[in-house]
Amino acid sequence: MIDMSWYIKENVSNNKNIFYDITSLNGLFSAWDEFRKGKENKLDVQKFFLDLENQIFDLWRNIKNGTYCHSNYESFFVCDPKLRHINKAAVIDRVLHHSIVGNIEPLFEKSFIFDSYSSRTGKGTHRAVKRLRNFFLKISRNNTRTVWALKCDIKKFFDSIDHDILLNLVREKIKDGDTLSIIEKVVRSYNGMTRKGVPLGNLTSQLFSNVYLNKLDHFVKRTLGIKYYVRYADDFVILDCDKQKLENLVSKFDDFVYGNFKLRIHPNKIVIKKLNQGIDFLGYVVFPTHIILRTKTKRRMLKKIKKRKLELETGLINQHAFNQCLQSYFGMLKHCRGNGIRKEIGKIMAD
Repeated sequence: MIDMSWYIKENVSNNKNIFYDITSLNGLFSAWDEFRKGKENKLDVQKFFLDLENQIFDLWRNIKNGTYCHSNYESFFVCDPKLRHINKAAVIDRVLHHSIVGNIEPLFEKSFIFDSYSSRTGKGTHRAVKRLRNFFLKISRNNTRTVWALKCDIKKFFDSIDHDILLNLVREKIKDGDTLSIIEKVVRSYNGMTRKGVPLGNLTSQLFSNVYLNKLDHFVKRTLGIKYYVRYADDFVILDCDKQKLENLVSKFDDFVYGNFKLRIHPNKIVIKKLNQGIDFLGYVVFPTHIILRTKTKRRMLKKIKKRKLELETGLINQHAFNQCLQSYFGMLKHCRGNGIRKEIGKIMAD
């Protein structure tokens, strides 16, 4: 068994006041202010706002009295771009999720590695893609050496997160019993019978995914001594000039994630190829000299713009909503070669 004692000893904080910060009226109203940003037009948020004070006071009393129970989830599917099963909590629970994350995330953030990019302030997909290309330039000595990339992801990651393992990882950083109790209620609120999985719709799930795989990050960096590693959620890429070394890493990763987390590396999504062939990562394809948008992402973008233009013309959306959609896609194109796509968007607008 690999010695990970250094991991457990790191950054265990004195967090006796966290429960108060999470559940105080001030904390809950502050969490509401954060939660509602960008959601003011949602019907469930508007209904909640009409009875805001009573809702927050009821939540506060229920937590204080020990009678708080997480509500049931609303279940639906979205295509983003593949079909995803979303489970959406009630607004009252999502406010609590925001309060939990806002107060416990700093404790875990201290132990996260620099090159973990999912759901973290100052990180994100664009920075992860740029970091990967910068790694290539460094290891290839400005494209004078052949560089290989190993790309993996974890099979059914969010559905396979084990509640007991997750809560044990949380306990390594948080010692306060009341805080642990409220976190456990959120974790167990989903698939409580099987004790597997976290819902994609919860803000807490984004933090929990990083908590769950943080030990993998440290295993890669500290134990294996791998320098050129980038992870976003359950997708990760490693660069090296030695193809055989990358091939040998696959079984080590699979053994580690199964032994520690009861997860498996997806056998059909293991890719080892030269970087000059292009590495498909987070909606982009990374080459030594440039970055382009993935073909599927491009097609989805153009299809969405056509759909929104039709909705604008038929009065289903206003100009402001259409412009927001357009600007979000132009923002994506800032991070890659996008002149050709901009021209295609121009043709759509001119039709």
